[in-house]
Amino acid sequence: MGTFALAAALTGGCQSYVDQPLAPGQTAEQLLNRSLASPDLREYLKQNLGHDLADWPPKTWDFETLNWVAFYYNPSLELARTQWAGAQGSIITGAERPNPSISLEPGYAFNLQGEKSPWFPGLSVDIPIETAGKRGKRIAQAQWLAEAARQNVFAAAWQVRADLREALIDGDAAEKRTAAASRQVNAQQKVVDLLEQRRSAGAIAAEEVSTARVALVKAQADADDAARSLLVARSKLAETLGVPVAALEGLTLSADQVSTGRVFTTEELAAARRTALETRADVQSALANYQASQSALQLEIAKQYPDVHLGSGYVYDLGENKFDLSLGVDLPVFNHNEGPIAEAEAGRREAAAQLLAVQAHVIALIDSATAVSASANGQVDGMRKVDAELRNHLAQVHTQADAGAADALDYQTALLDVSASELALIDAQAQAATAAGQLEDALQVPFANLPALAPDTRAPTLATKP
Repeated sequence: MGTFALAAALTGGCQSYVDQPLAPGQTAEQLLNRSLASPDLREYLKQNLGHDLADWPPKTWDFETLNWVAFYYNPSLELARTQWAGAQGSIITGAERPNPSISLEPGYAFNLQGEKSPWFPGLSVDIPIETAGKRGKRIAQAQWLAEAARQNVFAAAWQVRADLREALIDGDAAEKRTAAASRQVNAQQKVVDLLEQRRSAGAIAAEEVSTARVALVKAQADADDAARSLLVARSKLAETLGVPVAALEGLTLSADQVSTGRVFTTEELAAARRTALETRADVQSALANYQASQSALQLEIAKQYPDVHLGSGYVYDLGENKFDLSLGVDLPVFNHNEGPIAEAEAGRREAAAQLLAVQAHVIALIDSATAVSASANGQVDGMRKVDAELRNHLAQVHTQADAGAADALDYQTALLDVSASELALIDAQAQAATAAGQLEDALQVPFANLPALAPDTRAPTLATKP
């Protein structure tokens, strides 16, 4: 009975395994059933937006609201969260103290004289005691690694935001391009019809009609390409949101809140760059990894000092109760942990180099995005001027046509020029919006409620006493 009581006491705090099988068909069904009308999604948006949505589901979804939809459903963000949770679990591992051990040591006396039993029971206990603050250093290392994982949640959120912005910009541009291309096809068809009438009347050669027909084929191909681009953009948007494409049917997705960029002064850009080089999620993650490497090195150095083993034994020796105490240490004779220390020092140098590499990459991203954004904005300004001139010319031709000074072919030709200009302007505006978004991503400008994705759970101090 005592044996069972001892076993129960020793295993009382143990956890049991709970099987959680995954069925691909079931998980796929869950993905396919995801909807923007989910009550759970509504509650999540209410908590993070700070207000309820009067119409549910809303017919028009803006950029910031869709951000939170992606944060709710996107699997890459959920993966980063689970990795962070795993890193937090390592803090518990680092804080664990080594368990004592108990040994049963029965003995047998071969030369025993008399009637006494030759068997004598023995029992010994070993209690390991860590020295040199090893436990505190393990905890500090685990806490820094958990902080790096927490920053990776923010990095994943920024990537989701960037993908969402790109999908919205592409979709908005594809819709505008599809409408403009359709108008261009109609104008080109009318040009072909007018030229065909002139050819029938013998006023022009057949080659002129053929040239116009080739232009019509190209315009139709451009319209088809714009329609395909819209489907691709919708598919990419659904992937970023973590929902099937069918969940987007019948909804209006507004790109009005997508960043269109701003002009930074030299001083503002320099300040933003300095802030980004210190606060970006990947920089903070690299810094936390470096701090973890510092703690790892401190731990390996502490391992030069042997742990202490406090022991106690009991023997019932032929009617006599005998107790003893022991104190043991490992003798650092053959090595002083030089190898692991050298590896930890190399790991610290690698972590420092990684931090510099991340910061250098950030500088390149900001400089490139700044230059591209300025160039794209300049291109938009130029295209707007060209578009305004062509529309002014179209209005003049329309007036002339009403007065009989121009014919229908002149008007359709001018309309084609406006359509081409409109398409070029749409592309330029999309490129400018993309460039502006890339600059925002490079700077990682904070936006509302982002800390809610991964609240700061670090201890007030990382220096934990053993």
